[in-house]
Amino acid sequence: MTLAISAFLFAIFAANVVLGAITGSPILGDVPEMLVLFAASIAFVAVILQREALAENDNNNSH
Repeated sequence: MTLAISAFLFAIFAANVVLGAITGSPILGDVPEMLVLFAASIAFVAVILQREALAENDNNNSH
């Protein structure tokens, strides 16, 4: 779920960058664009930490 949120937010960021490059005027301004990228990064880090915790639990249970 968190990975999907991260991918969705990054897709919004990427679409804004592409539209800004093509049309010359992005939909989001600088601050909203930064907030979207920041939220995507936070969601991605949350996914990585969750998966690392699961891997560590699996590793501890196998010993």
